[in-house]
Amino acid sequence: MDLQTCSDEFEKLMFRMNTPGVVIDNAVCPTSTLVNVVSAREHGILLEAVQVLTDLNLSIKKAYISSDGRWFMEVFHVTDLSGNKLADKSVISYMKQSLGSIHYARTSGHDGLTALELTGTDRIGLLSEVFAVLADSECNVVDAKVWTHHRRIASLIYVKDCHSGSQIEDSGRIESIVSRLRPVLNGDNDIRSAKTTVSMSVTHRERRLHQMMYADRDYERTSTAPIKLEPPVVTIQNWTRRGYSVVNIQCKDRTKLLFDVVCTLTDMEYIVFHATINTEGSRAYLEFYIRHTDGTPISSDAEMQRVIQSIQAAIERRDSQGVRLELRTEDRPGLLADITRTFRENGLNVTMAEISTSGNMAFNIFYVTDAEGYPAHPKTIEAVREKIGLSKLKVKELPLACYQKAERNEPGVGVGGAMLLSLVSLVRRNLFNLGLIRSYS
Repeated sequence: MDLQTCSDEFEKLMFRMNTPGVVIDNAVCPTSTLVNVVSAREHGILLEAVQVLTDLNLSIKKAYISSDGRWFMEVFHVTDLSGNKLADKSVISYMKQSLGSIHYARTSGHDGLTALELTGTDRIGLLSEVFAVLADSECNVVDAKVWTHHRRIASLIYVKDCHSGSQIEDSGRIESIVSRLRPVLNGDNDIRSAKTTVSMSVTHRERRLHQMMYADRDYERTSTAPIKLEPPVVTIQNWTRRGYSVVNIQCKDRTKLLFDVVCTLTDMEYIVFHATINTEGSRAYLEFYIRHTDGTPISSDAEMQRVIQSIQAAIERRDSQGVRLELRTEDRPGLLADITRTFRENGLNVTMAEISTSGNMAFNIFYVTDAEGYPAHPKTIEAVREKIGLSKLKVKELPLACYQKAERNEPGVGVGGAMLLSLVSLVRRNLFNLGLIRSYS
């Protein structure tokens, strides 16, 4: 056997060793599709597998994860968002192909676009100002994700030139856009500087948002939201004899929950050796056995507290509060600037947004609250819809129960007190709409 043949056979062997084995079975479990992945163990491999499943909008009902020496086994019980087993053969085929190639690099899917990363102090009207700057700079927003948490905002915005439809490559123009955005993102009396950069990263978008929020240390801040959601319960104990730190999480179940937790552990340089995930009704129970990448467990109370806070923050970032509005309309330059200006003029604050375009159509999702953080009043929502177009902007979720609960929990102030509060609110709203104050919250 000549040298070239030996080299070819060695490459084939290495390919087979590094290619995960994937089995997808619909017969084992009566309520979910079983996905079994066996691969060589390496840092981040679990996150890659979970990412494939969450990008397909699958719900992970149960999971068992274990490593043995240099091998890693993951078993997932998944359903679609309606709670049904997977029946679409094209989805199953794509999932199997994607899971079988998780060791290999992926593209970001945003080639030919300029990616802007923004972090800063959240406030009412902020997105309106950001999109106004981009529109004035002749940038067309093709895709974007916006998260807010603990009065901080992180956003990934993908833009192209309005005229050529191409990526913006002129360094002078890019610097001009960045310099105009930076003061917009700075908050009043904020000790943290805003960050505005052009990203060259091919990192998964939602993982990148987690990284940006973590780097901004949002987990150290406390919530100012008037409606307090049930916080995730996170505990950590060291299993000294086995050399593991055991992380237990109890919280409300939702899609992408496992992704958010595994993403945080991975980017904090922890390796998950074993894990069990269970869901019962609306509750989720997760247990992870972790070590540092150097093989040691968590070594101090301060580190343990930081991990607990980081996991809680990762879970809470996607807990969108407010009314969900969906906009479907023909895309045009300045569309987002106009839409978000209408929100601002009506006292609505955007707590989360997902912007996407396909051809000449725009499909955008916004979660909005009033200036104080309560779900926006239905009359305000209807006024906004009438301004934008009733057929274009639709209400997907209107949490009236939350709104009524918030009103019931407000302390009694009497007739005179109520009139005074209404007058103060009116004055603040007028000052805000005139641009004399930055927020009337």
